[in-house]
Amino acid sequence: MTYKAILKPHAEKQFARLPKDIQKRLFAAFLILVDNPRPYGSIKLQGNTDYNRVRVGDYRIVYAIDDQELKVLVLSLGHRSDIYDKL
Repeated sequence: MTYKAILKPHAEKQFARLPKDIQKRLFAAFLILVDNPRPYGSIKLQGNTDYNRVRVGDYRIVYAIDDQELKVLVLSLGHRSDIYDKL
């Protein structure tokens, strides 16, 4: 089953500010998430079991999965050094 990826407005702004080469890598990760929202390497965040994260080099995508509506809601994305401060 294919899921639908939805970026929250905050995540859209974060995505737009990134360099084009990083955007391409993150977009490729989005395509993987819509096919399989729990890919190898995806980890549930501690303290909030509804959020997952996936690594894309030094960048992270934090997202929630809605299995009933087949949606992947991207909450935040950015460099690993500050992505968790923004949650």
